[in-house]
Amino acid sequence: MERVEFVPEKVAWVLVRGGRVLVTRDRGVDVFYFPGGKREPGESDAETLAREIDEELRSRVDTDTMVHVGTFETRRDTDGRTEFRMICYTADVTGPLTPSGEIAESAWFGYGDRARVSAVDRLVFDMLHASGRLA
Repeated sequence: MERVEFVPEKVAWVLVRGGRVLVTRDRGVDVFYFPGGKREPGESDAETLAREIDEELRSRVDTDTMVHVGTFETRRDTDGRTEFRMICYTADVTGPLTPSGEIAESAWFGYGDRARVSAVDRLVFDMLHASGRLA
């Protein structure tokens, strides 16, 4: 019987405005990433996204407007197995988009900022750029 490997996952929010996308950075790190986070036991993607955006940006995601953007995976160089998976959604939001204590800063990045985000986020940047949504 083949062993099933655990793949770390993140549910992420992709907010594009004016050809730029919202990213955040944790305290103590230089790399930016899409807001969101890991599911807690029993949570749906909608529940995870709503909780994480409230915790990170003090904003309320309208889960009724969630649209799946895509699921993106990075792979290990050694054996090609999935290293990390990010499940991305767009959704309307209400609230100020104010970084909470765990977030050092938020920023609006264009495609030229691609090198400043994590490896899995670069895959989303590429897709957004190819579709003409990210300048």
